[in-house]
Amino acid sequence: MMHRSTRPTHALWRRFRRQPRSIAALAMLCLLFAISLGAELIASDRPLVIGTPQGVVFPGHQKTPETLLGGALESNADFNDPAVITLISREGYWALWPLHRGSPTGVNLYRPTASPAPPSRAHPLGTDDRGRDVLAQLIYATRTALLFGMSLAAAGTVIGLMIGALQGYFGGRTDLFGQRLVEIWTALPELYLLIILTAFFEPSIWVIGIVLSIFSWIGLSDVIRAEMLRLRETDYVAAARALGLSHAQILIRHLIPNSLAPLITFFPFRVAAAIFALSSLDFLGLGTSGQGASFGALIAQGKDNLDAWWIGLPAVALLTAIMVLLVIIGDGLKEALSPT
Repeated sequence: MMHRSTRPTHALWRRFRRQPRSIAALAMLCLLFAISLGAELIASDRPLVIGTPQGVVFPGHQKTPETLLGGALESNADFNDPAVITLISREGYWALWPLHRGSPTGVNLYRPTASPAPPSRAHPLGTDDRGRDVLAQLIYATRTALLFGMSLAAAGTVIGLMIGALQGYFGGRTDLFGQRLVEIWTALPELYLLIILTAFFEPSIWVIGIVLSIFSWIGLSDVIRAEMLRLRETDYVAAARALGLSHAQILIRHLIPNSLAPLITFFPFRVAAAIFALSSLDFLGLGTSGQGASFGALIAQGKDNLDAWWIGLPAVALLTAIMVLLVIIGDGLKEALSPT
């Protein structure tokens, strides 16, 4: 018979919904995430679709030479060029543009002001010292940060759940060996390991994710181990063993489902920690700087250009807002989990 925990996941969700502040934070975070997922539709310096007498062109997914638009050059069209804009504004041509004509990586060479340019109608949050649109970078950086944070938190949760469950359920030598493994792993210098790897490999989101994921499970494994040590002595586990259920069946059907509440509670905090780690590495130049938009790179540029407040200040504000929303969600989950 399936054991029903005194705090199942659906009951946790019901208690969480009674907290308006946490629900509002979750709704705002989901809205930010949804906007960032459609970054290419919101901010880009290339049209989404161009209609020509010869057919439809998708500049974001294919090369678009000027000759395809009726020009004379074989090179890829620069859609910031007024001459290219004139080409696609002729009779028989049409273009569907994104909401904001700004790119997180492209540079508008036809802008009349030098970089970093202050906020203007074309660039509501200005440009950085390389001429890239700050608003577009913030949208793309939000997507990168949230996807990275949730992926790293999920990877650490899965690894910590597996190791902690095996330690706590089997105990004995398995627990003893597991605890020595955790102690050795904790003693490894995570930052130094990242520095060493960046000397051999080009820094990328994958290298950072893999290195951080092999350390992100340590704290969770201890929590799951303690839960398993408590739950394995309960009557329903003894009854399951008497009925002939295997260790895997007991773990998957009974113990793991009844130990998910702490994992759900810690998840928002782990997402926030992962986002902070990625931003810190980008700020120090050990992350994905130069490969795409990131909060850390924008904050580093803001530090180097203190007179250009529009570079670092919006990045700090948005990053802080995301962190605060995650903490509020995590606090709401903690309140829902705590005894009434």
